[in-house]
Amino acid sequence: MRILTGIQSSGKPHLGNILGAILPAIELSKQDGNESFLFIADLHTLTSLRDGDQIRSNTLSIAAAWLAFGFDTEKNYFYRQSKLAAYHTELMWYLNCITPFPMLANAHSFKDKSAQMAQVNAGLFTYPVLQAADILLYDAELIPVGKDQRQHIEMTRDMAGTFNRMAQKDIFIIPEAAINESVMTIPGIDGNKMSKSLNNYIDIFLPEKELLKQIKKIESDSTPLEDSKNPDADITFKLFALLATAAETAEMRENYLKGGYGYGHAKQALYELMLRYFQEAREKFDFYINNPDLIEEKLAAGETKVEPIAAATLARVRSIFKF
Repeated sequence: MRILTGIQSSGKPHLGNILGAILPAIELSKQDGNESFLFIADLHTLTSLRDGDQIRSNTLSIAAAWLAFGFDTEKNYFYRQSKLAAYHTELMWYLNCITPFPMLANAHSFKDKSAQMAQVNAGLFTYPVLQAADILLYDAELIPVGKDQRQHIEMTRDMAGTFNRMAQKDIFIIPEAAINESVMTIPGIDGNKMSKSLNNYIDIFLPEKELLKQIKKIESDSTPLEDSKNPDADITFKLFALLATAAETAEMRENYLKGGYGYGHAKQALYELMLRYFQEAREKFDFYINNPDLIEEKLAAGETKVEPIAAATLARVRSIFKF
């Protein structure tokens, strides 16, 4: 099964990204018969971020995070969208020319921002078409996405089907969305879904003192130290339970219920758990981020490996137009 995942280079991966997307995707890539295409969607990033230095820094951080958690770049494909931009954008143009305007106008990524049209750029409007090109270019069969991206995969399927009917042959594989309904929602430090845009995330790759400062910012109620507390209503406990063993979680629950255990104690315990749980990944991340040439080598090798696949797809498409 050929699986494809794209990650925008809009920031460093946080705890929510790691537990909700990175670790599940890596596990999927390890299954027999699967091959994964993991790319950094730096062209998509331009719809909201255009600082080259920041994009470069984010790209290295994203790549380092995936490598730190064990993504196998020998078995799979690891590349930057921008390094194959000629293929992605050429296919996007062909797809643009068969995509109805109303389809794009109905996309959530556009409609959610259409109340402030002055802030909507053409890249945001045609975002689903570039995403479709990203997928169809590599004959991807399975696309793991969150529920919010279901519509975009349906649009990709529509574009591929329309093109195949026009060509009267199967130029494109019709991909399937893989939406894991059981994917956990990771709470941020304010209790809302952890998100870069809400600035409520925990960066597990921070130096120890800075990580502890972030954890101490987790919101909690004003229940006195000596009183019993409800673990199921507390953000710190919820985050602890995501990483802890069943025995550790049970012990923490008992601490909350019996009283005499403050939220400060719980945050310290969460901090110590994170250091243990992510010790190896933190060490590997620091190694890669301090050796960017190694990251570059792995990405460049992946780009060389993936280019013939993109070229073969475009050759099929061009043949339809006698180009």
